[in-house]
Amino acid sequence: MAKEYTKKELWDVYEKLPEDLQEAVFSPETAEHIRNGCKRSDVSEEKIPEVAKFTGRVLMGLLTPEEFKKRLKEDVELNKEQVKTLYREINRFVFMPVRETLSALYGVEIEPSKKPQGAEGMKRTEKSGQEDKGSEDSYREPIE
Repeated sequence: MAKEYTKKELWDVYEKLPEDLQEAVFSPETAEHIRNGCKRSDVSEEKIPEVAKFTGRVLMGLLTPEEFKKRLKEDVELNKEQVKTLYREINRFVFMPVRETLSALYGVEIEPSKKPQGAEGMKRTEKSGQEDKGSEDSYREPIE
């Protein structure tokens, strides 16, 4: 069971947050992303406020992203697939835009969602700034 906080405790924490996290906590976009993520994850309408509460706790530094997944399963009572889909959505659209600030707050790296397929062969090398082909690209012609 997640720790419960008084309104005063939550406001005290909120007032000490960096500005980008304060904005994210009450942002209409955050609410929309939570609602859309719940819809895509087949989370019932009555559970959305609980999901929003735990999302806010992550943004406020009161709940780690890993603990967030656990709360979705145990407190919101979502199944494994719902947790996976919903976490991916909220991570991508809510946590990633403030990743650097969250990482500083938690002292851990907030991991991006999986890289788009095909991105692994297009890394730039440090020294030359040239694209590293990784594997032969059949769409490229050699330049002489």
